[in-house]
Amino acid sequence: MKNNRPSSKHPLNYSQTLALGFLCIILLGAVLLCLPIAAKDDQKTGFLNALFTSVSATCVTGLSVFDTATHWSAFGKTVILLLIQIGGLGFMFVVSLFSMISGKKMALHERRLLAETTGSMRLSGVVRLLRNIAAGTFIIEGCGALLFAIRFCPALGLGKGIAYAIFHSVSAFCNAGFDLTGYIAPSSSLLPYRNDPLILLTSAALIILGGLGFFVWTDLLHCKHHFTKWKLHTKLVVVTSGILLLGGWLVFFFTEAHAALAGEPLGIKLLGSFFQSVTARTAGFDAIGQGNLSEGGLLLTNCLMLIGGSPGSTAGGIKTTTIAILVLNIISTVKKRSAVEVFHRRIEEETVRQALAIIGTYICAIIVGSILLCCADPISSESAVYECISAIATVGLTTGITPTLSVFSKIVLMLMMFAGRIGGLSLLMVLSRKKQAAPLECPTERILVG
Repeated sequence: MKNNRPSSKHPLNYSQTLALGFLCIILLGAVLLCLPIAAKDDQKTGFLNALFTSVSATCVTGLSVFDTATHWSAFGKTVILLLIQIGGLGFMFVVSLFSMISGKKMALHERRLLAETTGSMRLSGVVRLLRNIAAGTFIIEGCGALLFAIRFCPALGLGKGIAYAIFHSVSAFCNAGFDLTGYIAPSSSLLPYRNDPLILLTSAALIILGGLGFFVWTDLLHCKHHFTKWKLHTKLVVVTSGILLLGGWLVFFFTEAHAALAGEPLGIKLLGSFFQSVTARTAGFDAIGQGNLSEGGLLLTNCLMLIGGSPGSTAGGIKTTTIAILVLNIISTVKKRSAVEVFHRRIEEETVRQALAIIGTYICAIIVGSILLCCADPISSESAVYECISAIATVGLTTGITPTLSVFSKIVLMLMMFAGRIGGLSLLMVLSRKKQAAPLECPTERILVG
């Protein structure tokens, strides 16, 4: 007799499928980076450090136990570059792109996964969105590579200069934070170019474009500069990103003018503070020296790292729309309004609850992770919090303690990077199972808060 029962009692939901896909890519990357050919001088890299690098690259974080330029061979750098590109665009996006190229028709299940990966709010037009994202990504990365080549080619030669330019362009657009400037000074990130407007402004432009989100791209291209025609999501992303960018620039200028940027000309102070405001939002490139930041600068960097970029983008963090909803909910509560409203639109209660759940999840993870790091290693609580926020928000900025951490702390950071790349809401969905709703609602009772 034919068995018509489903093959699995608890089939994977979309978030679990995406998480499993990322996990497979990470493990494959770790195996490749363990090969002797992946490191310079054919020295085999230990599995834990290879796994850490693979997690960091796939989760577009940038935390690293080795200097990328001096430790990894051309093969190793290529593996890291591919992991960054796959991680930035999304596992399902890359799989769907290959399916489209091969002429295979996408099933409904694949379309739903792709919609979740790209942040699309509907299934119709997903294939067209895929083509637009792929074309836009490679055009933007190509333009960035051309600009980077102006600096790298004279210093490294044509072939190597172009390769380094492509690597940095992909890393910046994907908000990954990996760099190859170690050929100047190991583990220096963009510090050798702290006075170079071409390198810093090109990097900043790529970071911003990558962090806006694919859905916002489509809306802006379709509606152009007509603000009233933008979707509510686009309005919130653009306005919130602008406030964070300009506000961070202004505050960093005043906090770091006599700290990390002390002694620099006015133009360099403006450039450095602007880049810090951009890179703190999940990019991870360091152009002013995180260890030299003032206390105020460190605190602001923590806040910007935690917020991160926008949904459906290459960036991490709790996302700009999430923090916007939190602020709007506070305003609504103070004004005793029954609903959260903005731009003459009402935000669904379910969305507000999801935003609060995401923020709570991230804060709890940071607290637990920081405590574990302090227990495992002799580091300050400030450094532990900074490292944990950088990991779970997939930023990659560090005060320099990453290579010195114990095995246990590295495992904690890997778990946080993985959780951060999946996203707070998706992480909750990965861990949850659908249950039948109770037929009757529980009676309500008030409690005191605040």
